[in-house]
Amino acid sequence: MIAPRLADWFDHHGRHDLPWQRDPTPYRVWVSEVMLQQTQVATVIPYYERFMARFPDVRALAAAPIDEVLHHWSGLGYYARARNLQRTAQLLVAEHGGEFPASLDEVQALPGIGRSTAGAILALSRGERHPILDGNVRRVLARHFAVEGFSGLPAVAARLWQLAEAETPHQRVAAYTQAVMDLGATICTRTRPACDACPLSATCQAFAQGLQTSLPSPRPKQKARRLRTTHMLIAVGEGGAVLLEQRPARGLWGGLWSLPEFEDETAAVAFCSARLGIAEPKLEQQPVLRHVFTHFDLDIVPLRVTCPPAGTLMDDPGYVWYNSRAPQRLGLAAPVAGLIRSHVLEGSR
Repeated sequence: MIAPRLADWFDHHGRHDLPWQRDPTPYRVWVSEVMLQQTQVATVIPYYERFMARFPDVRALAAAPIDEVLHHWSGLGYYARARNLQRTAQLLVAEHGGEFPASLDEVQALPGIGRSTAGAILALSRGERHPILDGNVRRVLARHFAVEGFSGLPAVAARLWQLAEAETPHQRVAAYTQAVMDLGATICTRTRPACDACPLSATCQAFAQGLQTSLPSPRPKQKARRLRTTHMLIAVGEGGAVLLEQRPARGLWGGLWSLPEFEDETAAVAFCSARLGIAEPKLEQQPVLRHVFTHFDLDIVPLRVTCPPAGTLMDDPGYVWYNSRAPQRLGLAAPVAGLIRSHVLEGSR
């Protein structure tokens, strides 16, 4: 069993002062676990603290406008996580009296909560014995037991879950759960693992065989990344207000506010003429911005136009004039916020 050595290491070297470790209620642990999906601890901490200050409990999150939830998530990416957080909060209030249900299956059935996240919530907040298998834990187990093969393959994933179940202790479950995650994050790192400082190196099969850098097995090579192109209109009205449109709830940047998008410059000119009342639109193309997503790259072609006063009267549903100098609490995708900052705020100085 690796648990006794991990628990001892955690007592002396683990992380004990993370914000979600203070008063680890199911709600606080849940929010942290969702934020930590695909995102490093150092990045999450300031977002988590601001989020908790505004939404201190599940009822506050359930009752908040979705725009404000997305505003506090802006910059973390993977925005479906934020929408699922609020949907789950509303379900907890409506069906569970504002509390997390008792069973693992019930927790796992909530939106955006998978098996590992459900186990982490119950283990860290209630001390219940449930295995977890996030990216850090997969790496620790794959190396210690020399499990070959990409962890996304069903047979490999099943083997790792089997090991996670076998290694999870019946005592000090919360300490073990935090310890194995901490070990993967700080010692058994993806590159340059600090094996000399690892409490498991004496029995680690990857260390014994010199396989630290090749395990876990990488994802099989994929086809060349796709490249998409879009044109974004930076329509600047009176007082530096910028026209934004709300994106559909599903899909890329779902539910966030964005600059109006067009297939090409011709479509953007037609929009300016028909919807903003600009007789002869003169669009200024700005430097192309490339934004990298998980599965593709997006080239954003910014097109800037200054609107006459009459153009700022557009108040169609789904659009808003955004005061970039005294911004409303709206969820903005990071590249959109960057374009407004660089081409409106900084450009007007």
